[in-house]
Amino acid sequence: MKRKTSGYRVWGFALVAALLLLWEVSARGWVSSPNWPPVTQIVMAGKNAIASGELPQVFLSSLGRMLAGFAAGALLGVAVGLCMGRFRFVNAALDMLVELVRPIPIPAIVPPLILLLGIDTAMKVFVVAFATFFPVLVNTISGVRSVDRTALDVARTFQVSSSRTLLQVVLPASMPYIMVGLRTSLALALIVTVIAEMIAGSEGIGYYIMTMQFAMRADEMYAAILMLAIVGYLLNQGIVRIEKSVLHWFQRAPT
Repeated sequence: MKRKTSGYRVWGFALVAALLLLWEVSARGWVSSPNWPPVTQIVMAGKNAIASGELPQVFLSSLGRMLAGFAAGALLGVAVGLCMGRFRFVNAALDMLVELVRPIPIPAIVPPLILLLGIDTAMKVFVVAFATFFPVLVNTISGVRSVDRTALDVARTFQVSSSRTLLQVVLPASMPYIMVGLRTSLALALIVTVIAEMIAGSEGIGYYIMTMQFAMRADEMYAAILMLAIVGYLLNQGIVRIEKSVLHWFQRAPT
């Protein structure tokens, strides 16, 4: 199975390499525009920006805000999701509010947050936490409601307290669902961080991309975007490894 998966991954890398080659050929032969530089020129611009410390600085500032918001939103999403999935009165009290707020697009809440929190780190962390919260919440509720009734009956028979049942029975059984929510939210957290920095930023990768665009420095703009894609891929691979470690007991259906 591992060899088969590795073979599929090779095909994935081959497709990415083919697309980059197509980009290089099109920029050198089919499209004559300073706004569509060759990949080799973009890579050189990225190398120079990394060597100067400019790109690492903007990425570290963005990732710091993203991870802070992701952690806050994920923890709150799991906590509220456990309570809503386990206790009917909590679900009855919060369900309507959640369904009213959840569909609001992220860009729509940025302007009022600027008025309330300004354009500094607090606003961006809140926006990321807001985006992270709902996927984790919904998946946690689904996980709690899918817990085997037999396990709950056994806990009740042995007179295990509600808090211990929640933490030692319900939470572990819900982890496959929670990890799905975390994987979904991690990608959203990165996207929302960049959007917030583009709309109201003075630093970070989103602000950097916009600055390069306004300055007509297309090669550096594309270099930042490509590096952003690589960072997103690495973040996803990191949480996949965490998921495999946490859910080593969980057997997924073969794909």
